[in-house]
Amino acid sequence: VNMGEQRCIIKFMARTYTLGKRAAAQSETRQRIVDAAVELHGELGPALTSMSAVAERAGVQRNTLYAHFPDERSLLLACSAASQERDPLPDAGEWRGIRAGRARLGTGLAALYAWYARNEQLAGCVLRDAEFHPPVREIVALRYGPRLAEFVSVLGEGFSGAQQAVLRVALGYFTWRSLLRESR
Repeated sequence: VNMGEQRCIIKFMARTYTLGKRAAAQSETRQRIVDAAVELHGELGPALTSMSAVAERAGVQRNTLYAHFPDERSLLLACSAASQERDPLPDAGEWRGIRAGRARLGTGLAALYAWYARNEQLAGCVLRDAEFHPPVREIVALRYGPRLAEFVSVLGEGFSGAQQAVLRVALGYFTWRSLLRESR
């Protein structure tokens, strides 16, 4: 060994790094945030739910919330996806097997109205806020708009334009709510 010359041999062993527990903790934190936001959206409405309130309800710091959801839109998307996963809107495709007309319409309205009953508080707050809060309006149009169009298409098969307009009113949450209140 020549002392004037130093050699260092380092052998690196390949090691796969997996998040494991850290990934599970991140996923759990994300879910806590979404759950907290959905609860607040059902209590106050999304327009009145601040990111600070969501962080507080979820038990996380605001910077943690923003690490998972950098803006209100991303949080609204996650909340709407989680809500639809927990209790999806009825599948209008299932109604196609029923002869078009009164039976199909009754089945579809009953299914949608049952969904409204199960989701009354959250749906009421979200749809109310969609009237005046652009981010909520965008998410409602994205998540609910195509489904409503499908309901009109399937349930209103053979209907005139005026009949389809009446059908759109009948399919509305606020129509359901007024019918429910009037029947009490």
